[in-house]
Amino acid sequence: MRVGLTGGVASGKSTVSAILAELGAVVIDADQLAREVVAPGSEGLAEVVAAFGTGVLTEDGELDRPAVGAMVFADAEKRRVLEAIIHPRVRSRGRELEAAAPEGAVVVHDIPLLAETGQAASFDAVLVVDVPTETQRRRMVEARGSSEQDADARIAAQASREERLAVATHVIDNSGSLEELRARVAEVYAELRG
Repeated sequence: MRVGLTGGVASGKSTVSAILAELGAVVIDADQLAREVVAPGSEGLAEVVAAFGTGVLTEDGELDRPAVGAMVFADAEKRRVLEAIIHPRVRSRGRELEAAAPEGAVVVHDIPLLAETGQAASFDAVLVVDVPTETQRRRMVEARGSSEQDADARIAAQASREERLAVATHVIDNSGSLEELRARVAEVYAELRG
């Protein structure tokens, strides 16, 4: 069973991903893979530096993710260039990990930009972690220390709530308590296991 998991920034997708892993799903985290494919010494990092210059590196030679994030969330063309470098590498690595999953496993691909990249149709099911846009903004400002402007820019750079919900086979509402979230995730996981 191939499952796509997505949700807007600060929707709680990482929490849902962790709960699914606790329940026994094999979780393939696209954000983690995105870090791996631009690790120091990687071909991916070399290509990012070639495209954007050495200013995207920390003193330790790692990708300066906050600096790159600020740059690409403010410029759609730069974001497309970065995505063209990273996304194919992430998908390739994800396919390798999926192939190594045990027979009969529920394999969950945790993909923040699943709706934006048109991948929904390639999964047996798509789980969308959903919260109101105002909740996303509040969580980014209060929990992550983002400015309201940065929060709004990151939210605007992603698919709209309606676009994500349009690709969902299962919606996981995360506007309640952690206990309510756990119960809903367990219910969806039971359905996926059939």
